[in-house]
Amino acid sequence: MKKVPLFFLAALTLFGCGKSNQGELVGVKQKKFYPHKPHGMALIPGGSYIMGSSDEDIIASNDNPTQTVTLRSFWMDETEITNAEYMQFVEWVKDSIIRTELAKAALLNGGYFSVSEFPTSDEEFETNPILEYLPSYDMDALENQNEDEKSGYQQYLEENFSDVVSKYYESEDAPDNEFHYHLPLNKDVDIIKDREDYPDVEYARVFEKTIYLPEKEWFNGEPAINTKLLKYRFTSVDLNDAIKNPDSARSSFARYEVHEIYPDTTVWIKDFKYSYNEPMHNDYFWHQAYATYPVVGITWNQARAFAHWRTKMRNDYLRSRKKRKSTTGKFRMPTESEWEYAARGGLESAIYPWGGPYLTDDRGCFMANFKPRRGDYAADMSLYTVEADSYEPNDYGLYNMSGNVSEWTYSTYTKDSYDFVSSANPNYNKFTDEQKVIRGGSWKDVAYYLRVATRDFEYADSARSYLGFRLVRDYLGANDTQQQ
Repeated sequence: MKKVPLFFLAALTLFGCGKSNQGELVGVKQKKFYPHKPHGMALIPGGSYIMGSSDEDIIASNDNPTQTVTLRSFWMDETEITNAEYMQFVEWVKDSIIRTELAKAALLNGGYFSVSEFPTSDEEFETNPILEYLPSYDMDALENQNEDEKSGYQQYLEENFSDVVSKYYESEDAPDNEFHYHLPLNKDVDIIKDREDYPDVEYARVFEKTIYLPEKEWFNGEPAINTKLLKYRFTSVDLNDAIKNPDSARSSFARYEVHEIYPDTTVWIKDFKYSYNEPMHNDYFWHQAYATYPVVGITWNQARAFAHWRTKMRNDYLRSRKKRKSTTGKFRMPTESEWEYAARGGLESAIYPWGGPYLTDDRGCFMANFKPRRGDYAADMSLYTVEADSYEPNDYGLYNMSGNVSEWTYSTYTKDSYDFVSSANPNYNKFTDEQKVIRGGSWKDVAYYLRVATRDFEYADSARSYLGFRLVRDYLGANDTQQQ
C-alpha cells in the first residue's frame, strides 16, 4: 500500500470543506441590502398616530372619527408630481409607440419572419433606413456564432419569433405587448422628429400616422399630435380576488389595462364657466414657464399608470446593471392613512401640516396656497397654482401637503370606512367603486379643506384643474419604524 503524503490529505480536507455548509442551517447566501433613497423623496418613519378629526365637524360629514393606527415606514415625494416630471412619462410613451410602429413596419414590410433573416449588411440598411428600428436583438451573436455556440435563450427566441410575427401579419389588431414580448424595442437609434429630415417615404408614412392627427384636423397649418394615441399598457393583479378564489388560474386575477395618459388640458375651461382661463389651457402643461408647477388634469387611473411606469423605469435600470440584480420597491399612490400621517409631519393633533390653528406665520404671511378671506385668491401668493416647492415644508420635508392642488390617494371613499379598517396600515380600496379619496385641499378651496384630517372624494375618471398627485414607495425592511 502506497503512503499518501500527509500534506495532500490536509489539502484535500480543506478543499472539500471550504464552501460546504457542513450540514448546518446557514440560509441562502445573499448580499447585504442597503436601502436606496429615491430621488426627490423623503423617508416617513413608521409609527402610531390618531387618525381623524377631534375638532368640530363643521360640515357634519361624520366620516372621520378618531382612532389610533400604526403605519410602517415609507418614502414619499417631497412635492406634488410636476409638469416636467409627468412630461417625461408622456415623452417615454410617445417614443415607445413610435419605435414599436417603426419596428412593425420594418418587420412586416421587409418580410422578415425569423430572427435569422434579419438584415446584417450595411448595404441593406442604406437602401432601407427604416430597418435600423428593428428590435434590438443581439445581431452580432447571430452573425458570428454557430448554432452550437448560441445560448439556449437565443435559440428559444429564434424558434418562437416567427409565431409572434405571424400574429401581426394575420391581424393588425393584435396588442402591442405581443410584439415586444420576446424582442425589446431598439432604443439605440435616434428618432428623427424633424419632418424635413425624414429619411424616406416609408418612415414619413409611419411617423405621421403614429403621432399626428389627419391634416384636415390641423388648425392654421400647424401639425397637431393625436393625444388619443398616447396609451400606456400594463397589468395589475387583483390580490383580493385571488385570495377568495385560490384554485382559479393565475391569469384570471390579472387586469390588462390600457389608459390614455395625456393630461386633460381642457379642465381649465370645463371647471370654471364664465371665466377666462384660455391661457392656462393653452400653456400650463407644456410651456417651460410651468415646468415645476404641479401637473393637473390627471385621473386616478392615469396616476396609477404613471406609478407603474416609474417602477418599471427604475427596475429596468437596475436590471441593466450586472452587479445589482435586486429590484426597487413599488411606487404607488399613498393610502389616505399614509397621506394624513405624512401631512401631520410628526405633530400630534395637528390641524394643518404646520401645526395650527392659524393660517399665517408671525409675519402675517399665509402658509399655503388656497382661497383666503372672502375670495381674494392672490392674497396668499398666486391666483392659481404655485411651484411645487413653494412655502415652507412640514417637519418631514414635504411641501404643499395643504393647498396648491388636492391629491389623489389609493383609497376608496366610503363614509363609514373608519369603522371597519384595520388599525395596522389601514386602507379600504374596492377597485370597482369609482369614488376615490382626495386630500389636502387646493388653490380654489377654503381653509376647511386644508385640514389634514378633512376627507373628500372625486370619481376615478375625473380630471380637474385643482387635482394632482404625489407618490409613495414601499420601504423595504422595518429598521426605520419607531413609536411616535
